[in-house]
Amino acid sequence: MSDSNSSLTVYSVVSDFKEITKMRLALSVVFSSLAGYLLGVETVDFKTLILLAFGGYFMVGASNAYNQIIEKDLDALMDRTKNRPIPSGRMSVTTAFVIASVFTLLGVIVLYIINKQTAMFGAISIFLYTCVYTPLKTKTPLAVFVGAIPGAIPFMLGWVAATDDFGIEPGTLFALQFFWQFPHFWAIGWFLYNDYKKAGFFMLPTGKQDRGTAVQTIMYTIWTILVSIIPVFGFTGRLQLSVVSAVVVLGLGLWMLYYAVRLFKIMTEKAAKQLMLVSVSYISLVQIVYVIDKFIR
Repeated sequence: MSDSNSSLTVYSVVSDFKEITKMRLALSVVFSSLAGYLLGVETVDFKTLILLAFGGYFMVGASNAYNQIIEKDLDALMDRTKNRPIPSGRMSVTTAFVIASVFTLLGVIVLYIINKQTAMFGAISIFLYTCVYTPLKTKTPLAVFVGAIPGAIPFMLGWVAATDDFGIEPGTLFALQFFWQFPHFWAIGWFLYNDYKKAGFFMLPTGKQDRGTAVQTIMYTIWTILVSIIPVFGFTGRLQLSVVSAVVVLGLGLWMLYYAVRLFKIMTEKAAKQLMLVSVSYISLVQIVYVIDKFIR
């Protein structure tokens, strides 16, 4: 009995650790930064690749742990979050704070080993997410705008890690992931509207599940599509895209746009959830197409 109890405890500790650092989300962010690195690098250095993966994970894990400390009372009000480690009482605020602080230090140190600029952008991202985005969520829908900045840093961060340079190329990668986050966030805000309302979170641009929100979702999806094909025109420096890949990227964008328009037409939570799922696939697939295109061109 004691063996099964101890193995259960180990499992619970591991799963709580995964949840306080939001491992799945963190891994998708790491994926973005590695894609940015592969786009920027001349020859792949696996040591830098590994440092970037760990640094990126520490950075996102820290942001998420701080976020859950700050929002512990609000998380307890929502069905989606009431079973998280802190509101459920499985983890103390002190433990979470130690994890967040250690992750912050490790993240900045590991990214600093790559280069100073990468560490700086990593630190900015933790600060904006924790100290600006998180407190604003209960105040104004503009929180999504602020949250989109740290959310867009990883793709760009990879390029900066590869080149130690910030120019038009990482700027374009940043813009792509920045605009993408609006339809992505608003789709989540739409289908979790009632849950968010319990905690007083204002995630939708008009504050309601209405035509205004749906129209803005479509507009930002179009902006995302436009930014995604800019590299084919040849004025984004070393960030280039072949015509074939640009057509594929455009096709992926139209796929996401179809679901954004569908949300406008039927305005249901199910349609919003479908848009959210498509948006997650969209950004990963676009990044994969960018990387493949670079290496086969």
